[in-house]
Amino acid sequence: MSLSPDLRQKIEQLVASDSVVLFMKGNRSFPQCGFSASVVNILNTLVPKYTTVNILADAELRAAMKDYSDWPTFPQLYIGGEFVGGADIVGQLHRSGELASKITGGAVAATGAASPQASAAPAAPDAPNVTVTPRAAKELAAALAEAGSGDVIHVSIGATWDHQLDIGPAEPGRVQVKSEGITLQLDSESSARASGLVIDFVESSEGAGFRLDNPNRPPVVKQVTARELKELLDAGKVRLYDVRTEQERVIASIAGSTFFDDDALAAAEKLSKDTPLAFYCHHGSRSQAAAEYLLRQGFRTLYNLRGGIEAWSREVDPKVPRY
Repeated sequence: MSLSPDLRQKIEQLVASDSVVLFMKGNRSFPQCGFSASVVNILNTLVPKYTTVNILADAELRAAMKDYSDWPTFPQLYIGGEFVGGADIVGQLHRSGELASKITGGAVAATGAASPQASAAPAAPDAPNVTVTPRAAKELAAALAEAGSGDVIHVSIGATWDHQLDIGPAEPGRVQVKSEGITLQLDSESSARASGLVIDFVESSEGAGFRLDNPNRPPVVKQVTARELKELLDAGKVRLYDVRTEQERVIASIAGSTFFDDDALAAAEKLSKDTPLAFYCHHGSRSQAAAEYLLRQGFRTLYNLRGGIEAWSREVDPKVPRY
């Protein structure tokens, strides 16, 4: 399609509205496709604030963006007013470390020329306090003895707090920690999440393996059945949010639930972090994403209705239409 001057101006204003702008399906709170979710997860680890534009809410904008960027799919990421690419390219840039540099440069481009302080190389992060127990050190030392010369233990902690231990060559630029004679290396993101981490080796009737206890790990989203959610609602112990579309909500909804639009999100973010919150959608995936977003904001008691409103209709209230 040929872009009208008004439509081009609208897109340019959106692109210039923030140093990082993501045109995606859904929004940061609840992405509505896996590719959009993957880019949101990456950006959440790199920048505290960025703008998302839901292209599903504007068919004209969705079509125009493909011509404006000369890119046929979504999501589409812009940094400092420049088009970066889609999910695959963003993932590649993140793994190489280039995306973080682009975001830093994009912030400079959005605010003007860099000052001497802004252009200086970032300071190396402080090494976190990580403890390897004597039992774990024994097992790690045995594994290193069979590895290549100069290999170390790599510790990675992902954005979803999944922990992993690997053996490999020492890499420059990594944060290095020593405990019980074992050298550990962490990337900067993992290092920021690792303070107080204890690496142990445990044996039980179910087997033996490493256990990583991290005091920084936030609470997880609790999966609840429809009947369990009804008990919480009847006892007045939880606020319930509906993360589906307005069209779906017209078809069916759970009594007492609040439509989780931008206003509801803003109001929820102002609540005490101890407030119990529950979420539902059609089958449970979109609501899980919304709950995980609030989890990252510091909320500690979050529930996701397993099976969504479909399960509610089957198990609790058959008068709620199924669709």
